[in-house]
Amino acid sequence: MKLDADTMKPIYVQIAEWLETEILAGSIGGDEKIYSQYQLAEMFNINPATAAKGLSILAEEGILYKKRGLGMFVSPGAREGIQRKRRDNTLKQLIFELVLEAQRLSIPENELTEMIRQVKNGLKGEMKS
Repeated sequence: MKLDADTMKPIYVQIAEWLETEILAGSIGGDEKIYSQYQLAEMFNINPATAAKGLSILAEEGILYKKRGLGMFVSPGAREGIQRKRRDNTLKQLIFELVLEAQRLSIPENELTEMIRQVKNGLKGEMKS
């Protein structure tokens, strides 16, 4: 992953979201040790305090837990928690904005649905290659 310094999203949030994506993808499983703040700092060439802040966000949300003297680990239900959070927050917000823009452009629901289907089918083709 490459961090985007030009975005309005803070680096520590990008770190937290990247770790969430790694957990969703199954690259890091439940009860598995996660990267340390120093490993993340080295990987992304950032300050360790910034990396620690990203880890702290996930710990506060219950995605990660700390074992004293051993580091941070992925909570057993982390994957499901991330899915629920992203569905309830991120996805609903994106859908709201999509529907609002479709209304502004007078795009009927069936046309919007077809556009979504085409994009989804295009993504399936990209995953195969």
